[in-house]
Amino acid sequence: MRILLIVYDNGSYIHTFPIGLGYIAASLINNGYEVEIYNQDQNHYPEEQLTEYLNQNTFDVIGVSFIAGYFQYRKMIKISKAINSSCNRPIFIIGGHGPSPEPDFFLKKLQADIVVIGEGEITILNLLKELSSHKDLSKIKGIAYRENNAVIVNQRQPLIEDIDSIPWPAYHLFPMKYYRLLRMPHSESGDFVMSMLSGRGCKFKCNFCYRLDEGFRQRSNESIIEEIEYLKKEYGITYVAFHDELLMSSKERTESLCLDFIKSKINIKWCANGRLNYATKDILKLMKESGCVFINYGIESMDDEVLKKMNKALTTKQIFKGVEETIKAGISPGCNIIFGNIGDSIESLEKGLSFLLNYSDDSQLRTIRPVTPYPGSPLYYYAIEKGLIDNCEDFYENKHINSDLLTANFTDLTDDKIYQLLADANTKLVSNFFHKKLTYSVSDINELYLNKNAFFRGFRQT
Repeated sequence: MRILLIVYDNGSYIHTFPIGLGYIAASLINNGYEVEIYNQDQNHYPEEQLTEYLNQNTFDVIGVSFIAGYFQYRKMIKISKAINSSCNRPIFIIGGHGPSPEPDFFLKKLQADIVVIGEGEITILNLLKELSSHKDLSKIKGIAYRENNAVIVNQRQPLIEDIDSIPWPAYHLFPMKYYRLLRMPHSESGDFVMSMLSGRGCKFKCNFCYRLDEGFRQRSNESIIEEIEYLKKEYGITYVAFHDELLMSSKERTESLCLDFIKSKINIKWCANGRLNYATKDILKLMKESGCVFINYGIESMDDEVLKKMNKALTTKQIFKGVEETIKAGISPGCNIIFGNIGDSIESLEKGLSFLLNYSDDSQLRTIRPVTPYPGSPLYYYAIEKGLIDNCEDFYENKHINSDLLTANFTDLTDDKIYQLLADANTKLVSNFFHKKLTYSVSDINELYLNKNAFFRGFRQT
């Protein structure tokens, strides 16, 4: 079987390495399938080029994975039209966090043949084996498919408990010299950056999260270190961006990983998603010593009542203490605040704004976005219950038209009032960010001309 996997273009200058497709490609290759990658991302190909490519080449299966989002939804409509209009249309499979919660809608909308729901490494192998023989899809766990104008949704595939058993992403199939140019906080000009996973899932249950898989499954420290060593040797990687939903899943796990990084002398910069209730002085000291330069924290609100309503399992006291300890440890905190969740008010927005103005170290520009009730999240079903959203089609076609605009209003404020508040808050955040950048630049000028700083490298913008 010949399989084409599409990496779509999201408009970025440098895209993040597509970890999910990398894992799927590795599983396929290890089981004897011929796999080719179509890099629309790197080459910025128009969709018409994909149609022409399919007309000139024969594949048995074509697959694309995507997350939930207004941009991704519209992009997939274009890609699907390109696939469906080709002369040699292969079996068309979609997957990822986007279609998994509502496979019925996406199969009909995109005219795809099959949705792989959730984790795909085992499911795709079972599916392709069946497609090449009896073609009885009813017994394949973890898929939904179209049959006689109806959509059949099968039983879920159990999660892979031993994720060390999953082969590393098939890096050799991808343009690694392109992906390693990704920039992350505190990556320098000479750094090569690569995304990785140290585990899968999250044990917390925030009301806006559309994750389908329960719990957290971690890789062994040995496996993580071995993969980093491989990336260093083969591609010169000097900085690893862990894209786990939550690397800091516990104090014990974080401590163990950091100690092994130090013991192995891995000598790598890294960043990850973290939890502030685990951000203690001792843990952060270890993280810093092991190479951590940035921790992205999902704070979401600086109001305790709102935090309770979103089931964040976090308090403002923990947030203040954890961020302060992170800064003291010499690690940059990435502080995320959203607005418009259940219980949000003018006062809760002001608390969030004040926090960002006081604690951001300007390693990244931070703004406040409205909360989005993505399909699959508890907040999505709450919005349907309250009549704020009709269904998945209403969400994507009418309500979720931009990530910085309201999809549903869960507050007592009017939409216009929320927009005015967000405009004012983000004006202050953006102005503060660039004012500080101006201050740094003026300081460089004074160092250059008044103190004759011979190490100055010029007024370059990177």
